[in-house]
Amino acid sequence: MKANTTKYLLSLFFFAVSLSAFSQKELKNKIVDFMTLAPLESASVYIQNTTIGTVSNPDGKFVLLVPKAHVNDTLVVSSIGYKSYKMAVSLFDNTKEVYLEEDIASLEEVQLVTTPRPKTGNEIVLRSLEELPENLPEKPYMQKGFLRHKERNKKEFKWLIESAITLYDSSFQSPTSKNLKINVDQVRKSYDLRDIDSTLTYTAYLKYKNPSLNLRNKNLRRDTIKTSNLIKAIKWNDTRINGLETLFKGKLNIIRNSNTSAGLFNKEILETHHFDLDTILVDEGRKIYKIKISEGRELIDLKTKGIYNGGYSAEGLLYVYYDTYAIKRIEYNLVAKSAAQRSRSKTLFGTTVNHKLVINYIEYENRMYPNFVSYETPKLVNVGTKVTTSAIAKANNKNEPEVVPNNDERFYYAVQELLFSEIILDEEKITEALSKPWDADIFAAKPYNKTFWESYNTLLESEEDEKLIKDLTKRSTLFKE
Repeated sequence: MKANTTKYLLSLFFFAVSLSAFSQKELKNKIVDFMTLAPLESASVYIQNTTIGTVSNPDGKFVLLVPKAHVNDTLVVSSIGYKSYKMAVSLFDNTKEVYLEEDIASLEEVQLVTTPRPKTGNEIVLRSLEELPENLPEKPYMQKGFLRHKERNKKEFKWLIESAITLYDSSFQSPTSKNLKINVDQVRKSYDLRDIDSTLTYTAYLKYKNPSLNLRNKNLRRDTIKTSNLIKAIKWNDTRINGLETLFKGKLNIIRNSNTSAGLFNKEILETHHFDLDTILVDEGRKIYKIKISEGRELIDLKTKGIYNGGYSAEGLLYVYYDTYAIKRIEYNLVAKSAAQRSRSKTLFGTTVNHKLVINYIEYENRMYPNFVSYETPKLVNVGTKVTTSAIAKANNKNEPEVVPNNDERFYYAVQELLFSEIILDEEKITEALSKPWDADIFAAKPYNKTFWESYNTLLESEEDEKLIKDLTKRSTLFKE
């Protein structure tokens, strides 16, 4: 009798799983340039008039789970500077690649407009900032999304976290420091293989605990420090550097936090930035300015507590809609410019690009919401050494091994990718969610919920990432709860 009951329960379970799979349609393919056949990265793939969507990976590939209720709706594939591809979801063929043709606006058409308009890149950006209250959310909202946090050196992946998150923001007019919250809903993967040997992080942690402490990294010996204490220091540093609240509440949430005096795009924006109009492209049938970002008269300082985060110049691109001046996309790098920052960056990280940010926005009910976020920053976690007999030691007739930095293992960088696939404006749902506890710790381990992830849209890994992730999952984890 007991065996029959078990079989019955198992059959119910598998029936529920099959219903879950049947309740949605999977779309997957590759997006390429019609002329060159080159893959198109970060192309938008979404269901028209909804926020259900994803973006293509570096190989131009994507996967999108569409609820059955939307199979008769229209699928849109778009990329700035290309004609959009549209087709009914039910007719989409997973075996045929999606080709996008270039689409550039007619400059003659633009020049015939008689209404006074800004003409220079600087003027266009200033106008777009003036229009932010009209283009960004004016009411509280929530967004559901997928986070992939990965960390690697030049040889291999060392860390991977994949989570489902919820973001709450009260409106553009309110400061994020008090009115933005993040919750980690579910965790899909969490692998950590970093080596615990960074006394630099431990030194910063000790100074954080005791600001009056006069201590330098060279005064510490790794073999005298408990691994458990180093783990505490690294987890503290993870939250300080790569916590989602740090990203969304800080200066690098460039557009959202431009209404603060400390924002990178504040009223003094032209002191630290210069903008040049490059050309006018087309995005889903709308003209869009492509604007180059370069350094201004003064260098940029993020003024991060406990970190020398100044001496930068900006470079990148900004895409602004011609009709509404709404910002569609920003690609923004902070590059070490001052002598002190260049020396620090090269020594600690092996690069001069310290912050690399991309934020893509989607229009929903005449307001622009973040749709895709990618943030990359170098980060010293492992001092990565190898023991060898150096040329100097040999020249001095000494055979003692000498510790020499191994830069392929030493220099780490972390990448956070966020895909938002649902926008919630319902006041009752928002109020109910806010009444519950919120936890923004993306580094905390949580149980895996297989049923939840079967119907949740995620970002497709690139072919390189997929290979490295498979290798990572074969090895033991460092932090075990």
